Amino acid sequence: MATALDRLSYQSRWYAVAPERKFMFWLVIMALALTLTPFGQAMLLALLAAFTCWLLRISLRRWLRWMAIPIGFLLVGVVTILFSITPEPQQVIFGVQMGSVWLGVTPEGLAAANGTLWRSLAALAATFWLVLNLPFPQLILLLKRGRVPRLLTEQILLTWRFIFILLDEAAAIHRAQTLRFGYRTLPQGYHSLAMLVGLLFTRVLLRYKAMAITLDIKLYQGDFHL
Repeated sequence: MATALDRLSYQSRWYAVAPERKFMFWLVIMALALTLTPFGQAMLLALLAAFTCWLLRISLRRWLRWMAIPIGFLLVGVVTILFSITPEPQQVIFGVQMGSVWLGVTPEGLAAANGTLWRSLAALAATFWLVLNLPFPQLILLLKRGRVPRLLTEQILLTWRFIFILLDEAAAIHRAQTLRFGYRTLPQGYHSLAMLVGLLFTRVLLRYKAMAITLDIKLYQGDFHL
């Protein structure tokens, strides 16, 4: 099983490009994302969006849907930077008085939040570009050529494998619950979700035991062929 993101990496126009070149390009755009001015970071974000959509043959709307997932967490952090507490009202652009202090937006907080927002968006777009254009076998090859310890590479490989097992089992349980109207009402939805979590843990352990038995049958000696 492969996720939609994993399948897209195989249809990229840069699929045949060496993983080392993709990684070096990612380092360059990450350096730009971290060092440019906010205006430059916004321009880099737009260029990366267009370039990623062209490489993967996808629409801008689909790319934006993917970006919207981490942006929600990013905005929470930006809001905490944006608002400040100060005892001097003249330092606040706008805000509300809370006793002897003011809660509001200061010029320093606005500049810091603006810089953090565009820097994070540009870096996030750059990382998305790498993930969407680097198939997992090429990532393993890149780790091997980079002399990453074999144990760490095997851990990454197993983690990647179990992500798909987890998603597969969760989708199967959710589909069965939906067919039985398990999410028809909000209370039923909470009850079904609790059952899903419990069953998911049990079924993943069973899948792990099945994989361990398969490895024993194949005379597994503690090392994966990478």
